Amino acid sequence: MEIIILPDAAEVGRVAGAKIASIVAGRPEPVIGLATGSSPQGIYTELARRVQAGSLSFAGARGFALDEYVGIPAEHPESYANVIAREVVGPLGFDPSRVRVPDGRAADLAAAAQEYDRAIAEAGGIDVQILGIGANGHVGFNEPTSSFASRTRIKTLAPKTREDNARFFDSLDQVPTHCMTQGLGTILEARELVLVAQGAGKAEAIAASVEGPLSSFVPGSALQLHEHATVIVDEAAASRLKLADYYRYTYDNRPEWQRFE
Repeated sequence: MEIIILPDAAEVGRVAGAKIASIVAGRPEPVIGLATGSSPQGIYTELARRVQAGSLSFAGARGFALDEYVGIPAEHPESYANVIAREVVGPLGFDPSRVRVPDGRAADLAAAAQEYDRAIAEAGGIDVQILGIGANGHVGFNEPTSSFASRTRIKTLAPKTREDNARFFDSLDQVPTHCMTQGLGTILEARELVLVAQGAGKAEAIAASVEGPLSSFVPGSALQLHEHATVIVDEAAASRLKLADYYRYTYDNRPEWQRFE
C-alpha cells in the first residue's frame, strides 16, 4: 500500500480527489465504486470542484455504491440510494441511470446480492473503489470476521457501527440492523483502491489495517493483498502508525512518474 499522511481533513479530500481524477482521466466510461459516510465527503467536494471548473467529467461514467441498508424505506433521506443521488450523482454530473445501489428492499435479497456482483462484472469491473473505514476496521459494511473472499451479501451491523451511524438518524432505534454490502472479495477486484480516514477515532483501525497482521478481525487489513491500494489519512488518523516518518519520506520523495497532482 501507498500511505499518504496529510495535515488535515481538507487536504485528505483534496489529494484523494486528485488521485481519483488521475485514474479516471482519459477513460470515456470509467467505473467508480462509491462510498458514503463522512470520510469520503471531501473527495466528492474536490471532484465536484474539478467538474465545475471543466477539467473533469463523469458524464459517461458508471457508478456502483458499496452498500445499502436493508428494509429502509426508499424515500428515507438516509437510504444510501438517496445519499448517493444527493451527494454524488447531482454534484458530479453522473447520469442517474448509470449509477447502481444494492437493492436492500428486494423480495429475494440473496438473489439481488448475486445480481449486483454480476452487474459489476458486466460493466467491466471497477476502475477505482472509494473506501472509508470504521472505528472497528470495517470496510464497506464488512464487519470484523468477514471473509476476505466474501461477495456482495447481507450482513448484520455491529452495535458499534449502528451507534456510529445513529448521528444520521433521529435515534439509535431508527438505525437498521442489516445491510447489503459489497464483500471484501468484490472490493479487492477493483483495479485501484483509495481509502481515506480522518480523526483520532480512526487511528487504531488504520494502524491495524496498514501495519498489523492480515486478519478477518480487521477487515481493512485485506487491502494489504491489493496491488494498487492507496491509504490517505490526516495526522490524527496516522497517530498510531509506527512507520509514519517513512511514509512521509516516501511521499515527499516520489519519482515524477508516481506523482498524480
